[in-house]
Amino acid sequence: MNNYRLQELDIGMRACFSIQISPGSIDKFQALFGDLNPLHSDLKFANASGYKNRVVHGMLTAGFYSKLIGHYLPGKYALLHRLDTSFIKPVFEGDNLTVSGEVIAINTSVSQIEIKAEIVGKSGRVSRAKIWTGVRE
Repeated sequence: MNNYRLQELDIGMRACFSIQISPGSIDKFQALFGDLNPLHSDLKFANASGYKNRVVHGMLTAGFYSKLIGHYLPGKYALLHRLDTSFIKPVFEGDNLTVSGEVIAINTSVSQIEIKAEIVGKSGRVSRAKIWTGVRE
């Protein structure tokens, strides 16, 4: 886990990590939030709907933006303020994803940074986001 303070951050700083979506991840998300839509829970239904596998919940995918700021950029001293995200392509059980972000603005008066982020799978970009996070001193 990184522990950047505001004065240690610069515009252009980047971070990334990779993750694989396991069947257990989908099941845990469903148990926690109760979204049992059959696109996420039933392989046969997902296949009949034209998908190759169970579709990962968009909010499960977006949760990796939290890991990006909470562990990597800035890390330990982060506090998420705002997340604007778009889902471009579906993510499937078993997919390998790369999550990356870049600092694009620093506001020292409110101890906040802005990060441009994206999640990429083998089919290309699956999500993009703009993240505003506080950096506690």
